[in-house]
Amino acid sequence: MMFDSSDSIVEIEKHDEMIEVSDRLFQNILNFRDVGKTINDYLGEKRVAEGKLFRSARPDDATLSDRQRLREEFGISTIMDLRTLTEHAKQAKKREGDLKIPALLQSNDALAGPMKIPGINYLEININGKGFERSLLWRLSWWSFMKIVFFMLIGSRMQAISILGREVMQPRGLIGLGYDSIDHCGREIAQALRSLIVPTNSPILIHCTQGKDRTGLLVALVLFLLNIPATAITHDYLLSESALLPERESRLKEIAEIGLGEEFAGCPRDWVIEIDRYLGEKFGGCRGYLRSIGFTELEEDRLIATFRA
Repeated sequence: MMFDSSDSIVEIEKHDEMIEVSDRLFQNILNFRDVGKTINDYLGEKRVAEGKLFRSARPDDATLSDRQRLREEFGISTIMDLRTLTEHAKQAKKREGDLKIPALLQSNDALAGPMKIPGINYLEININGKGFERSLLWRLSWWSFMKIVFFMLIGSRMQAISILGREVMQPRGLIGLGYDSIDHCGREIAQALRSLIVPTNSPILIHCTQGKDRTGLLVALVLFLLNIPATAITHDYLLSESALLPERESRLKEIAEIGLGEEFAGCPRDWVIEIDRYLGEKFGGCRGYLRSIGFTELEEDRLIATFRA
């Protein structure tokens, strides 16, 4: 599926007024939405199945009420977590700190319980796995590579990651990192897509940390297969910027810790268009890309049947 980028940008600008701050559906889960409903409301017609595919930022601090709504109101059966091991370790450390703050415990009883929500199946797929990590390391100078090895050896993982952030990820930008994910995360992307067609996993909630870029790539691939217009996919992607505003300051601090600028908290307006262009130029489109990562035509047909209205 390929779009004319100039026409798409014009259409995105025409529909900017439709992108608003989402109503807060939850107390402690940001950037949550039903992908199908979001696309259908934008297009004014039912093109994507509703109540099956959801996206959000990390739900780790979900309150008891939030957890109940996920299970009972939205019927979430499975949560797919796309974060790295480092992100999981950092979140666990944050939870340890939160447990020492009485005010937080009083405001959120769920903090004293398990981070994973009882009654929901969890799939942990590090979408930016070893191949992606190696692709970043290959872009480093020899001296910077040796510094990273040193910091890893002494257990200073965050300092090592900040070198990658400053010297590789920041220059690549969100769009460039999207290209890198396409090129080096095929095995993990295929695994995630296969999980979407397992009947017992539905309805499914996909998230990473902010729920915009890694989550956005996986969602975009599904929507490309369903032949959804670029403007509608972009509309869904850009909603993340306003939906994440309540935690912008804390997100900026987290981003700065790994050597990245504030633009990494935002959503490039041409992200979807550029991802689609890259898929078209390098693989002949989304379907060609999926064949290249071992996602079969039969699996593609099942994915389309699962999420087509």
